[in-house]
Amino acid sequence: QVQLVESGGGLVQAGGSLRLSCVAPGSTFSINDMGWYRQTPGKQRELVATISRDGRTNYADSVKGRFTISRDNAKGTVYLQMNSLKPEDTAVYYCNADLRRWTSSLYYNYWGQGTQVTVSS
Repeated sequence: QVQLVESGGGLVQAGGSLRLSCVAPGSTFSINDMGWYRQTPGKQRELVATISRDGRTNYADSVKGRFTISRDNAKGTVYLQMNSLKPEDTAVYYCNADLRRWTSSLYYNYWGQGTQVTVSS
């Protein structure tokens, strides 16, 4: 079973910073786009940021200028640096990645298990 392993969530005061990490099984998969999404109770999961294999990024308007997505292709890892956090950033954050087994021509989309980020006011 393919697993994306997330880490770095936690509790932080407003104005603080957190860094999320997500490791994909890069040794057996080719990794295409990677990204972060978030979800709060009763709401749909929403895009936070995505990054292509060649480093092109896309951000939700609500996080532009505060969050930075990056990746290390050699390690199969995507990061989300979150600065100037606000209480409204509180959510479960999910890693997402398009993976293709080296023996296949098809990419499939996978999700991590989620990591809680709580920002207190």
